[in-house]
Amino acid sequence: MLEVVKVTRYFGGLAAVKDIDLRVGKGEIVGLIGPNGAGKTTLFNVISGLYRPTSGTIKFEEKDITKLEPHIICKLGVGRTYQIARPFLDMTALENVVVGVLFGSNKAESITIAHQEALRYLEFVGLERKRNWPARRLTAMERKMLEIARALATRPKIVLLDEVVAGLNPTETLQAMELIRKICYDLGVSVLWIEHVMKAVMEVAQRIIVLHHGEKIAEGTPQEIANSERVIDAYLGERIVI
Repeated sequence: MLEVVKVTRYFGGLAAVKDIDLRVGKGEIVGLIGPNGAGKTTLFNVISGLYRPTSGTIKFEEKDITKLEPHIICKLGVGRTYQIARPFLDMTALENVVVGVLFGSNKAESITIAHQEALRYLEFVGLERKRNWPARRLTAMERKMLEIARALATRPKIVLLDEVVAGLNPTETLQAMELIRKICYDLGVSVLWIEHVMKAVMEVAQRIIVLHHGEKIAEGTPQEIANSERVIDAYLGERIVI
């Protein structure tokens, strides 16, 4: 579904990502891990069109999207969230998601239908009771869920999730993990997921890719990554029991 081939992005003389190869298939949850500054969010920005790669190719469903603008990539079926949630603070939760519905790959026939569809996504993430709350009144967890609902409202075929679990308490973490499973298995949306909370990504992802200093240093199942000496030395620091 998504194929990244030899993608490099320079900022001045610094290669933020270098020669990255990455694939995400239909029905997959793929984790993307690595230290701060490893290039994970830069890679998301390149895939979603916010940055142009210095070299390399990005394909989505075999279509070359390397030089397309972000809004076109979104309409083709690539949704994303941001590490820091960015809602329209003075709009209600429902209105925030309506924006996603109207902007997405299949625009609603009317504003009434758009509201109905937006409400379904709010229900999906557990925010239906706060649909009429201004986004500025939502907690950090609720803003993360609103960000996901708005991304899903564009009707993506794959969604790029940037640190969904960061900053959540243990109960919220379990809820977020279950939501990511539901995105893939109930909605049929593939997931590429940046995460620093190892318990979450190791339990949910089917496959994990590790970046370090802008380069891919490992790829494999959670068990393989947890036992990789190179990954332990570069990032994990110790073996993780799965």
